[in-house]
Amino acid sequence: MGSPRDGKTVEAPVQNVVTTIGGIHVSRKEYLFTSESVSEGHPDKICDRISDAIVDTYLAAEPQARVAVETLVTTNRIIMAGEVRGPASITHKVLESVARNCVKEIGYEQEGFHWQKAVVDCYVHAQSQDIAVGVDAAGNKDEGAGDQGLMFGYACRETDALMPAPIHYAHAILRALADARHARTEPGLGPDAKSQITLRYENGKPVSAASVVVSTQHSPDLSQDDVREIVRPYVLRVLPKGWMCAEDSFYVNPTGRFVVGGPDGDTGVTGRKIIVDTYGGAAPHGGGAFSGKDPTKVDRSAAYAARYLAKNVVAAGLADRCTIQVSYAIGVAKPLSVYIDLHGTGTVDEHRLSTVLQEAVNLSPRGIREHLGLNRPIYARAAAYGHFGRTPEADGGFSWERTDLVDTLRSAFGAR
Repeated sequence: MGSPRDGKTVEAPVQNVVTTIGGIHVSRKEYLFTSESVSEGHPDKICDRISDAIVDTYLAAEPQARVAVETLVTTNRIIMAGEVRGPASITHKVLESVARNCVKEIGYEQEGFHWQKAVVDCYVHAQSQDIAVGVDAAGNKDEGAGDQGLMFGYACRETDALMPAPIHYAHAILRALADARHARTEPGLGPDAKSQITLRYENGKPVSAASVVVSTQHSPDLSQDDVREIVRPYVLRVLPKGWMCAEDSFYVNPTGRFVVGGPDGDTGVTGRKIIVDTYGGAAPHGGGAFSGKDPTKVDRSAAYAARYLAKNVVAAGLADRCTIQVSYAIGVAKPLSVYIDLHGTGTVDEHRLSTVLQEAVNLSPRGIREHLGLNRPIYARAAAYGHFGRTPEADGGFSWERTDLVDTLRSAFGAR
């Protein structure tokens, strides 16, 4: 697989000695690798959506608002809790309306979970002044990170989106099914769904699907075979031609029945799908979730910045794979470390690249937010189907997917 660069398709070089997956070195040319995705109607993703819609609500009213909100959902109950600093006009009643609207947009009007009938409890309160004093800019002190932690960014040439192929296709299958459900093309499908794809790699490149698993909520009048035939064309449409797995490795609702789903079947909580949100396990993860956090929280903004930098490195042709780690201390503006690994595919010195990237982008929390325009209500749309590998939008959504540093990076290294 390659991706466009200067109008040409560039093939990743064969990795003859080791392949690195999620920071682990695998000493073979051929292997299987698996990633999963979950739909917008998965209980955990409902919570991510509500938490991010609350972030959007505050940022729309006050771009400098601070938000750290978690959500829990279960049978006909939604619970929100967290700390905020923003306009008093955003009351608990407003936040309840935000939550109900999210559930309605996802499509839950079921007996066990209904956007109108669910009980909503809100325990959102004012942010601690101790945190505000430590993080806010004051005098000669720049704004500090909202917490300590380490974040990773990653990019590779396996897909045109410069994302690992397994998570890319796992997301795409569920998005296709969700689009069909919303369009009422497939009225028998419900909001809750999961996918899992195992790809076969040869010489370090994905070549076909070894297995495909899709579990989707459905109406009680559909059999397992019915659901299988509904799902099949969407999988075939998403996977590259000739990649479909053997029939006995195509699993649809392998338990046989998936009528009761969503929060009625399983409790959901914000931040429990961090691997789904990022690279599907193909790259390291610092452990911090994104959803429910305003962009002063480096769990979110620095992970976006690391992806932005890694993607530009690969898009500029300086490497075929790039992992970037950054780390921070709470209340401190400057990152404690910036680490770059080109996995033996680079054409430039990694230490020099680290310097060039830090000169191109101010990696302080404030610098990241200003460069990527993150103080905007752009987060609810990212809550499902991955925060990365998406298309930048005119209003600033997915700004971290831009490749506007390519010329700068090529110029710095005399590359074409």
